Amino acid sequence: MSLKRFMSEAISPWMKNEGPDSDIVLSSRIRLARNLENHVFPLVADEQQSEEVNEQIRKHYENQAYGSVGNLSYINVDQLKVIERRVLVEKHLISPNLAEEPKHSAVLMSEDESISIMINEEDHIRIQCLFPGFQLSEALTLASGIDDWFEEKVNYAFDEKHGYLTSCPTNVGTGMRASVMMHLPALVMTQKIHRIVPAINQLGLVVRGIYGEGSEAQGNVFQISNQMTLGKSEIDIVEDLRGVVLQLIEEERSARNTLLETSKIQLEDRVYRSLGTLANSRIIQSKEATKCLSDVRLGIDLEMIEGISRKILNELMILTQPGFLQQYAGETLSPDDRDIRRATLIRERLKLEKNNE
Repeated sequence: MSLKRFMSEAISPWMKNEGPDSDIVLSSRIRLARNLENHVFPLVADEQQSEEVNEQIRKHYENQAYGSVGNLSYINVDQLKVIERRVLVEKHLISPNLAEEPKHSAVLMSEDESISIMINEEDHIRIQCLFPGFQLSEALTLASGIDDWFEEKVNYAFDEKHGYLTSCPTNVGTGMRASVMMHLPALVMTQKIHRIVPAINQLGLVVRGIYGEGSEAQGNVFQISNQMTLGKSEIDIVEDLRGVVLQLIEEERSARNTLLETSKIQLEDRVYRSLGTLANSRIIQSKEATKCLSDVRLGIDLEMIEGISRKILNELMILTQPGFLQQYAGETLSPDDRDIRRATLIRERLKLEKNNE
């Protein structure tokens, strides 16, 4: 599959489906960190050592099929333009770290983009599996299968006492990060999120922004994930996270009901003002756009707005990011030009949706 295919569509094919509790849980992800035995880890490897690892993995897995997901396409990240790397970050196919400092780095991707395997990021191999909605167990099953498939041809750095050896000590053990992306606007509006986040952190989990570590929450979207991987099995980690996510879903739904009961007119006003801003603005910054998209999505979930699909909002959340805007424009844009193009794109997309009713 060509690079153009991965770059041309904002929504990955797997995102077009809706999973369990998809009104609140946008996606579930399992990521496994692995390193090759008898190879220097990426953070201290020189150019030749990094190239050897990249070539070994490419030779074994480029255009190879895994089960029903089909062939994996190999993309050399080093050879991508800055904007192209940014687009892959915005689609959550590679990490910001890999985009900023590629060193003989690559990514193997399935056609539906639910599988993304980074090569020479912080670790030699990072297997990522994404599912729509709340499907952690399904994501773990797929990631574990790919992990076993890889181990048929490469040997991992593994210690009987400590488990899988990784560049960062917090990944040692299972090497697994389980995470869910959640839309929690009502908890933010009622300010309950300020009480909930510290409580989650005390349970050994961490709350981050939409692009993971070091990123801020945009559009009331939060990533909840495990923090430590040593001393627990993969299943235990997933079950711990599952319990917290179920409680968060309950809290968010309760907060939405409270807003409807006590502030329905104010909530409707906020939702429709945001819809009006999106439908009519000529200039809009990214932060305002994501805030308005979050409000409109809440309005759709609460059946205040009809005729607009949640899928369109998912698309616009990615399509209006700086990388995609510039990819579509075919040139580097100034911040002011991006704000103008963002507003135009949103207006046209919403108009098209209305015309297709």
